[in-house]
Amino acid sequence: MKNYTLILILCGMILLQACKEKKKYHDVAEKEMASISTDATADILKFQKELNEEFKNPETSPLLDKYRKDFESLDFFPPDTNYVIQAKLVRTPEALPFMMPTTTDRKTEEVVYGIAHFTLNGEARQLEIYQNKELMLEEGFVDYLFLPFTDMTNEEETYGGGRYIDLRIPEGDIITIDFNRAYNPYCAYNKKYSCPIVPSVNHMDTKVLAGVKAFEK
Repeated sequence: MKNYTLILILCGMILLQACKEKKKYHDVAEKEMASISTDATADILKFQKELNEEFKNPETSPLLDKYRKDFESLDFFPPDTNYVIQAKLVRTPEALPFMMPTTTDRKTEEVVYGIAHFTLNGEARQLEIYQNKELMLEEGFVDYLFLPFTDMTNEEETYGGGRYIDLRIPEGDIITIDFNRAYNPYCAYNKKYSCPIVPSVNHMDTKVLAGVKAFEK
């Protein structure tokens, strides 16, 4: 909102000043956008660093010891702020819980918290966002939301079973989805884990070239 207000003020100044001032406004706008892009890229790099630290730590890593001992970094797509999306969240308070299948015999009870509507790669898209009623009772997860998805990179650049994004309940009806934070389910690294299978409704007919790539053993 601060940046939007600044732009409105500067636009008003342009209308009152000579044409030569237009270039000055153009330069200022570019600096504002560069600052936003730099901050977003820094957040993405911080996420990557923290995820790598999690995988190096024997207490939190899903990796088998034979892979963890020489682990340096996951393979990420380069940070791309075009994949930081502001989506309209349409809540679905009447949705009924359902049992989401996993990669094992276990099933997890989920409910569709809402549907995210957004534009990605030039096309309008939507994804269901889920909430686990049991998980939300745990400390730190009261506002946790779960976004699993598949796309056209699966089985090629990324894990065949799709990827996940962790979200938090927003105050309004706009939710930020950063596909640079898309990560693989733990069963991509270790078969002992039971991972929710991405519902077919959450498939996107496009390539999402952001986030974690497939794990090369």
